[in-house]
This record gives sequence, C-alpha cells and structure tokens, in this order.
Amino acid sequence: MQPATTPALDQRRSRVHDAVRELMAEQGFRISMDAVAARAGCSKQTLYAHFGSKQELLRSVIAEHQEPATARLSPAVEDPRQALLAFAEEHLRRLCDPSVVATRRLLMAEAHQFPQEAQALYRDACDTLVQRLAAWLQHAMDQGRLRHDDPHYAAELLLSMMTGLDFDRQHFGVPHRASAKARGRWAGFAIDAFLRAFAPATPDHESPTPAVPGRRLRSLPTPSPTSRKRNGASP
Repeated sequence: MQPATTPALDQRRSRVHDAVRELMAEQGFRISMDAVAARAGCSKQTLYAHFGSKQELLRSVIAEHQEPATARLSPAVEDPRQALLAFAEEHLRRLCDPSVVATRRLLMAEAHQFPQEAQALYRDACDTLVQRLAAWLQHAMDQGRLRHDDPHYAAELLLSMMTGLDFDRQHFGVPHRASAKARGRWAGFAIDAFLRAFAPATPDHESPTPAVPGRRLRSLPTPSPTSRKRNGASP
C-alpha cells in the first residue's frame, strides 16, 4: 500500500519517475535502483521504502505514463467517438515522445538478453492497456453503443489501427506523424473506421455505415460524348 501523498512526496515521486524515464532511455533493462537513486538525488533505502522493488517502481512509472490517455475513457459512454478520439490522440502523443521512442528501441534490442524483465514489462504496459480498453469497449457494447463482439480482440484491433506503421517509421528514422495535426488526422481516420466496423446492429440486423464528418469521396467527372468520341471510345 502506497503511503498518503503530500506535496513533498509528490515532488520526490516526480523526480524519481523522471530519473527512471531518463535512465531507461540510456540503459534499458540494465537500470538499477542505485542509478535511479543517484539520478533522483535520494537514497536507495528511500526508493525501497516507497516502492518496495524495482518492478513496482517501473509499474508506477508505466501507470503514470498511461493514465492521461486512459483517463479519457470515462465510464459514462455518451459519445464513443469523442472518448476514443481523445484517447487515441493522447496515446499517440505520448508514444511520439523522443524519450519514449529511444526507450522502445533500446528495450526491443535487449529483450532477448532480459526475457523475464521484458515479459514483465509487456504485461505491465501492453497487457494492462488492452485490459483497460477492453473493459471500456465491453461497457459501450453493453450500452448498445457498439456492436457486441470480443472486447479484447476489439481492443487489440483498435490499438493496432491507432498506431499504424508509425512505430516502424520512427524506428527506421524515416519521416513519421510527428505533428499534433498529423496525429489528429490519423487518429480520426482510425477511430471512424473502427466505429464503422463495430456500429450497433439495426433492427433488421444490418450494420449501418455512418457518414464520416469532413470526409467525402469526390466523384470523377463523367466524360462528355464529345470527349469519348475524340478518345476513340464507343458511345
């Protein structure tokens, strides 16, 4: 059980979390409590007193990283698009942080050397995120705002749609959606595609395809008879 927070404890926790994020980008799985204590300006005993272990410290940092995005998923599902769009934009913003990109590169390169640590990190980060999103989707399905289906599959599909190929672009150092505007456009496209796929069934059991605001296909102009004859086409 975590002790009650005070402004001083909050500041210390913030310094410790910042130290962990910096060191993870530099040292990957080799990060130690000694290094965290030295970077944060506290004793190792203080770290163990407040977090208990290195794994619990990492869980605390991961939870803080995920909270701003998952907080957008309010239990009251009044407008699925608005909630999912806010979640997607915040999630993508954090994943584009240069320190997060550097950390991911290093951790992925070292995962085979530290299999237990890598698996624990995946469970605490990725699995937890899928579980939270799946619970929200299940609630929306129960309210009739989304088509009933496997919420865990739906959560994994949605997260994959949200990230697209941008992780690969970042890892290979090619241009990616670095601006908020570019991420917002992609987030809207992904969320709208997801909502069309999981639209609630109509009374005749057909899933409607809702119009996507601001996205319309322009019809190609119909060639005139004159132009068809000029191009040799049959009338």
